[in-house]
Amino acid sequence: MATASINKKEPTFFGHPIGLAILFFTEMWERFSYYGMRGLLVLFLIAQVDAGQDSGYGWTRDDALWLYGLYTALVYIMSIPGGIIADKLLGQKKSVMLGGGLLVIGQFMLAFHNEAMFFSGLGLIILGVGLLKPNISTMVGGLYRDGDRRRDAGFTIFYMGINIGAFLASIIVSLVAAEYGWHWGFTLAGFGMLLGQSVFIWGQKYLTHVGNIETKEERKQRIAANEGKKLTKQEWDRIIVLIISFLIVIVFWMALNKPVV
Repeated sequence: MATASINKKEPTFFGHPIGLAILFFTEMWERFSYYGMRGLLVLFLIAQVDAGQDSGYGWTRDDALWLYGLYTALVYIMSIPGGIIADKLLGQKKSVMLGGGLLVIGQFMLAFHNEAMFFSGLGLIILGVGLLKPNISTMVGGLYRDGDRRRDAGFTIFYMGINIGAFLASIIVSLVAAEYGWHWGFTLAGFGMLLGQSVFIWGQKYLTHVGNIETKEERKQRIAANEGKKLTKQEWDRIIVLIISFLIVIVFWMALNKPVV
């Protein structure tokens, strides 16, 4: 993955590359969309059928929570193939673009009172998050040269965007759904993702050298440089720890995100 060179004459975002602002607001609105929709999911599924603007699908609480847990787990699991697709086929930038597009379509599909569209929308959201979430974080690191001390602070700023988006969603989307109905809440979540995608598209000029797929020549050079090298014991230990941590995180979030209904 190519990393961007930082030109001091370029505009900055709190002293960081301006590309961080693009990724910050893209992720903020993606999280607004994701958490806003997720906060409504179980309540909508168990809501009584034919109850006017509050009409849901009339599921049992257990069935709704089962789907919620499965959905949450799949969102995190899909980051594995999402990362592989970015590394092998598309690069991080195109993967984020594709993932954002799937999320926009999926979120708006939830707004229609049609079960086939609703669950198809959930599927697109799972695929979209799998492509976007791991790769946009990787792009943040790519904004900085190796050894740049601002990198850790850049990630801190980036994760502030995640928290801001989640906080706003928990208030605004919930209020809209309570006042105007479930599908207006889902629609607002869709507009949040549309705004995030628009920011990412507009900011491409600031992400020119970040998140690109390797060229054939770059890949040949990398393979040649690493030919014959084997992973050290320390590197294998790190890989094992990452795999174990990843599995724990999936189970943790699947259990923690079980809503109280």
